Amino acid sequence: MTDKPHKRVAIVAGVGPGLGAALVRKLAKEGCRVGMFARSPEFIAKLAAELGEDALAIPTDISNAKQVAAGFRKVRRQLGPVEILIAHASGSVGEGLMKTTPDQFERSWRIAVLGAFLCAREAVPDMLKVATGRVRPTGGRGSGAIIFTGATSSVRGRGGAVAFSSAKFAIRGLAQSLAVELWPKGIHVAHVIIDGVIDTPNVRKTYKPSAKEPLLNPNAIADAYWELIQQDRSAWSLEIDMRPHREAFFE
Repeated sequence: MTDKPHKRVAIVAGVGPGLGAALVRKLAKEGCRVGMFARSPEFIAKLAAELGEDALAIPTDISNAKQVAAGFRKVRRQLGPVEILIAHASGSVGEGLMKTTPDQFERSWRIAVLGAFLCAREAVPDMLKVATGRVRPTGGRGSGAIIFTGATSSVRGRGGAVAFSSAKFAIRGLAQSLAVELWPKGIHVAHVIIDGVIDTPNVRKTYKPSAKEPLLNPNAIADAYWELIQQDRSAWSLEIDMRPHREAFFE
């Protein structure tokens, strides 16, 4: 394991060109060493090259337990013990009840829920060692953080998106259950509801939104994630809900 003091080690599971990339860049900007998990190697390889030696691209199917374990081993070996985990991956497949196949439904759950569960199981032992002093914290804070990315579908179903919505409901339950278990042990678990459309190149190209369309800035969202990670343990947030100021409520 390489000893590079004063830098916390983070893993972002599910890195694409939108919010995932913004989260990685924010963590790197704040002095973290970042491992990136994604099924497609090309994008994360380019992002790692952009960010330098403190970024590590690891092609990973997070629904596969062996690949997740191997990815964490590589991060520990090259960057150090994991203190921050952002479970960001999700899969949106199928359309409505009758047009969603059992395989599509299961795939959405395996990516979002099982993947988050597998990553948390790998990350928590590192965080507990830091919290109990058995491993010196690289950043000097002494507490770990796990953040789950949710969506509007985490709190209310979306018409047609039975696989995505049910998986996001499950992510919220997983986050709340882990918070009960891990907060007393010094690990901050939080759930972020993204209630709106994120402004990404793909959204611009596919949907061609008007100038008046309320969109979420991915860099601003990443700033909010970092604020959660930095919160004092006397006033941790369990859940935050983010939306652009012109987004309608409860629709």
